[in-house]
Amino acid sequence: MTMRGLIILAGFLALSACVETQADDLLDPLPQELEIAAPAGTVVLQDGVDQLLVGDRLMDAGQHDLALRAYYRAAAEQGLDAGVLTAIGSANLALGRIGQAEDQFRRAIELDDRYVPAWNNLGVALMEQGEYGEARRVFESAFSLDSGSSDAIRDNLRRAIARMDETVYTGANNQDGLGLLRRGGGVFELRPDP
Repeated sequence: MTMRGLIILAGFLALSACVETQADDLLDPLPQELEIAAPAGTVVLQDGVDQLLVGDRLMDAGQHDLALRAYYRAAAEQGLDAGVLTAIGSANLALGRIGQAEDQFRRAIELDDRYVPAWNNLGVALMEQGEYGEARRVFESAFSLDSGSSDAIRDNLRRAIARMDETVYTGANNQDGLGLLRRGGGVFELRPDP
């Protein structure tokens, strides 16, 4: 082999070594100092976002459907406890799904019978359904568990008592069209309203 052939062979060997090194560098992960940053505006999740907090903020913003989704994600991440069930029930209550909300509040109370928000929200669901007597008992339970420190529960209890009084004394439950007619001597007769 001539000198020129040896030089060409050495050049090819050097070139192939460089190509292999570059190919290996492409397959290896980038060194820390050369990592490429994410595009601007990309959200980087490090520890995860508390979906209960996200749901609470969405509820405050009036986005009840989105809040319900966030609460379901919280249930998937941390399981169904009294707090998550109460949050899901609150979103359903805000969406007008009162029966579903009531069931979820009752399940939350079964899991933790000392969880005050579940008791209070169950009372609200019962009030929405016109169940003032049971709502009063539920608010009384919430009030006693809370040691009377919540103004909201106290106000809800007052409303339930007032609604019961209205229903009993004003005849608000009188839906069959019957009225009372006083006849003398303390005798009353039922008569149909015109």
